Amino acid sequence: MAEELPIIGITMGDPAGVGPEIIVKALSDPAVYQICRPVVLGDRGALALCRKGDRPCSIREISDPSEAEGRPGNIDLISVCRLDTECLTPGMPNVKGGVAMVDCIVTAVEMAKRNDIAAMVTCPISKSLMHLAGCDYEGHTQLIAQLTGTKQVVMMLAGERLRVALATIHCALKDVPRILSKEGILTTIAITSRALRHDFGLHNPRIAVASLNPHAGEEGLFGTEEVELIAPAVRTARERGLQVEGPFPPDTIFYRAASGLFDAVIAMYHDQGLIPLKLLHFSDAVNVTLGLPIIRTSVDHGTAYDIAGKGEADPSSLNAAIRTAVFMFRNRRTASTMADR
Repeated sequence: MAEELPIIGITMGDPAGVGPEIIVKALSDPAVYQICRPVVLGDRGALALCRKGDRPCSIREISDPSEAEGRPGNIDLISVCRLDTECLTPGMPNVKGGVAMVDCIVTAVEMAKRNDIAAMVTCPISKSLMHLAGCDYEGHTQLIAQLTGTKQVVMMLAGERLRVALATIHCALKDVPRILSKEGILTTIAITSRALRHDFGLHNPRIAVASLNPHAGEEGLFGTEEVELIAPAVRTARERGLQVEGPFPPDTIFYRAASGLFDAVIAMYHDQGLIPLKLLHFSDAVNVTLGLPIIRTSVDHGTAYDIAGKGEADPSSLNAAIRTAVFMFRNRRTASTMADR
């Protein structure tokens, strides 16, 4: 008997952004249905606006993920919201759309916690709109962590050639030295290592840790964070049996990792990690939240209001996020089975 394909929940993101468009485009690809049964959590009107030209797919409303048929050319939709037409103008975000955006995320998390869906894949949201909608979080990552009761999570951006995990996420550059700590870096290393084993199927992952300062601080000449925080965290991680090295100068370590010497790099701040990642994987990078009890992947781009509704949005990152979610589900299930033996 053929194995039943996993159900993947896809949240529409901000309905005024490119989320609905990339969903319709991604689910127009028959290859998606060969690996999963996708279920969209969103608004019928928002999706209907994107069914144009070479994307004449049908929308089938269902009430439960188990009803998903997974048929190419047919989008299975759970209508979390029913927005008025005036709320669905592409490129024109509004508070009602923001509330719907958050409701879709919350619904997907609850479904994943009940195992109604194997994983959730999220389309882009506006953080400022999230706040206007009364949801005071920095973004997806912090909201989902709160909803799942997870105290420590790590944001990873992944492509075929490079994976980058962040020791700090969305903060001002001037605040990074203050926010960094030995324990925080150690936790990032540990969560990343565990995820690479259980979610990515790597038996003994090799992790590199980038320095904060040029030349890895040059023994304190250009900063002391390497000596006081980063190197001690790496030493402790190694003492705990993790295969980790560093701190390495940022201007060389990403090249070495992309060449295959490491399975992931721990970056000290957002742009340090995302600049090299996006140079290699601008269209197909995936945002993964590590450390959650559920699986969550996301596109690695924003709402792109400037091109919303113009038919120009590229679904490559969403396609990659769906594939990664299925890949993680299978690896996590295998790891669980092995642990039970």
